[in-house]
Amino acid sequence: MHAGSAVVSWVSTMAALCEPADVVWCDGSDEEYARLCEEMVAAGTFVRLSAELRPNSFLCRSDPGDVARVEDRTFICSVSPGDAGPTNNWVAPREMKDRLEPLFRGSMRGRTMYVIPFSMGPIGSPIAHVGVQVSDSPYVVVSMRIMTRMGSAVLESLGDGDFVRCLHSVGAPLDDGAADASWPCNAEQKFISHFPEERAIWSYGSGYGGNALLGKKCFALRIASVLARDEGWLAEHMLIQGVESPDGRRSYVAAAFPSACGKTNFAMLIPPDQLRDDGWKVTTVGDDIAWIKPGENGRLYAINPENGMFGVAPGTGYATNPNAMAAIRENAIFTNVALTDDGDVWWEGMTDEPPAHLVDWRGQDWTPTSGRPAAHPNARFTAPLSQIPSIDPLFDDPQGVPIAALVFGGRRSRTVPLVYQAFNWNYGVYLAATMGSETTAAAAGATGEVRRDPFAMLPFCGYHMADYFTHWLDFGRQLPNPPRIFSVNWFRKGDDGRYLWPGYGENMRVLQWIVGRARGTAQSIESPLGWVPRYEDLDWRGLEFSPRQFDDVMSIDREVWQDEISSHDRLFVRLYDKLPKEFILLRELILSSLWRAPSHWHVDEE
Repeated sequence: MHAGSAVVSWVSTMAALCEPADVVWCDGSDEEYARLCEEMVAAGTFVRLSAELRPNSFLCRSDPGDVARVEDRTFICSVSPGDAGPTNNWVAPREMKDRLEPLFRGSMRGRTMYVIPFSMGPIGSPIAHVGVQVSDSPYVVVSMRIMTRMGSAVLESLGDGDFVRCLHSVGAPLDDGAADASWPCNAEQKFISHFPEERAIWSYGSGYGGNALLGKKCFALRIASVLARDEGWLAEHMLIQGVESPDGRRSYVAAAFPSACGKTNFAMLIPPDQLRDDGWKVTTVGDDIAWIKPGENGRLYAINPENGMFGVAPGTGYATNPNAMAAIRENAIFTNVALTDDGDVWWEGMTDEPPAHLVDWRGQDWTPTSGRPAAHPNARFTAPLSQIPSIDPLFDDPQGVPIAALVFGGRRSRTVPLVYQAFNWNYGVYLAATMGSETTAAAAGATGEVRRDPFAMLPFCGYHMADYFTHWLDFGRQLPNPPRIFSVNWFRKGDDGRYLWPGYGENMRVLQWIVGRARGTAQSIESPLGWVPRYEDLDWRGLEFSPRQFDDVMSIDREVWQDEISSHDRLFVRLYDKLPKEFILLRELILSSLWRAPSHWHVDEE
C-alpha cells in the first residue's frame, strides 16, 4: 500500500504521540473486515448473530456511559471566537491542544493504531474529499468500512493531495498484562474537538457513533461546512431522494429535518398503492448528509458523502420503514439493541408485540414486565447503502445528482401548514433559518416549547451560524435558476390532540406537488407565507381526505403567525452581530403580508 509523504509524516507524528504497540494500515478488504469482527467476537465486544436470521451481522453493547454524541464536550477551536459564534462551544486552538496533548500522550499503549484512509463521496468525485483517521478502536475500523469508501484505493487516489486529519483514541491505554474492557472508553474525560483552520479533528475518550466515526458529523458537517464556505458549496444535514414519475423522468430532492421528524422514513418513502401502480417511485441517494456543489451548467449537483446508514433503531419497523428493515437484513452491525433467544435483534417499534424474553442492551434479562426499555433510545444499526431496496441507480455517481428542490420541515402542532413554497430563494433561506420543532418530553425542555434548529444544522455548523445564513444567501445569488425551496410539516394536530395528516407513505402526495412545482407543471395559489396547493392540486386516490380536512392542515392563523415571527427575535438577538440585514427586511415583509391577510386564512377562500 503506497501512501503520500504528507500522510506518512502525519501518521508518524501521531504514533509518536500516542505510543501504540503496533501500527496497521487498513486496506478496506473483505478479509480485513472479517478478521477484525472475529477478533471482537473473541474479545467480547461483538456477539455474532444468527447466520440464518441475520447473516454476517453482529451485536455490540457499549459502555452505559458512552451511548450518544456529547454536545457539551464538542468544541469548535477556530482561531477567533467570533468565527465559532454563540451557538458553538469555543476554545482557542492552542489552549485545546495544551489540554489534549497530555491526554493523547501514551493513550494507545498496549493497543493497535489503525490507519483508516477514507473518501467522503465516490473516490475521485469532484465533490468528494478525503480524510485519514487514526484510531485504536477496531469497532471504528469496521464501522468506517461500512460508512465510507475506505482503504488502499483512497490512498492511491489521494497521492500527496490535501486530506482532513482525524485523530481518535478511546483513552484507555493498556498496561502490560492488563485485561481489556469489552467496550473501552474513558469515563472521566471526553473531548470532540474541531480545528477548522487546520482541517483537523481530535476526539478523545469515546468509542461511540459520531464521537468516534469521525467521517460522520465531525468531518461531513462541521469541518465540511467550513470547507464549503471557503470554496463556494454547501455541506448539509440533508437526505437526498429521487422522485420518478410514470413517464420515467426522475427529479431529485434534498430535504432537512431535525431529529424525530421522520427524516429516514422520508428518504425511503414508499408511495401509496394507487400512485405506485401508476408508476411513481421514490429512490434513495442518502438519508443523512448531502454535499452540494454548482455544476458548469449552473445547476446544483449533490452527493451523499457516506456509503452506509447509521440509523436510530427504536421506532424503525416494517410498518414505518420497510426499506430500512430490508437493508439491515444482513451485513449489519447493531449497537445497544436487544438480543432475542434465537440470536436475532429487537427494539421498541420493530414489532407491535415484544418477545416474551430478551437480553437487553445492558446484557440483562428482560421481559415485557421489566419496566424499562430493552434497547437504548439511541440504539443504532450500521449497514451498507447498497442494501437499501430503494437505492437510486446514481447513488454512487461521482458527478452527483441534479437537485430540483430543497425541503425543510420541523415538528409543529399548530402553526406551520402542511406545505408551502417560498416566494424566492431569500424567503426560502429565511424559512430554513427559522425552522424548529416543539419539544416532546419534559426532559428535553418544557413540552411544546419551540427549539430553533436552523437548517437542522444547529449542532453541526462549524462556524458562526449568522455567517452560515449569509453564505446561503450569497450562494443563491450565483445560481441562474436555483432549486425551489419548500416547507413541510407532517405533525399538525387538531383540537383533540390527534394528528391531522396521516404521514408516512401519504407524504408522497405532497412530494408529487413539490416535484410538479420544480418542473413547472403543478398549480398553486398565493398565501401570506408562500405558494400553496389547492385541494384539487393533490392526488387523493386511495385516501379519504376531505377538502375540510385539507383546509385544517393548510390554514394560517394571523395572530399565531405574528407571535411566531416575533419569536424569531430570540434567535436573531443571539446572532445579531453578524445577522444578514436581509433577514430584518424579510421579517418585515412577512409581517406586512400577514397584516393584510384575513385573521384566519383558508385555502378555499382563494
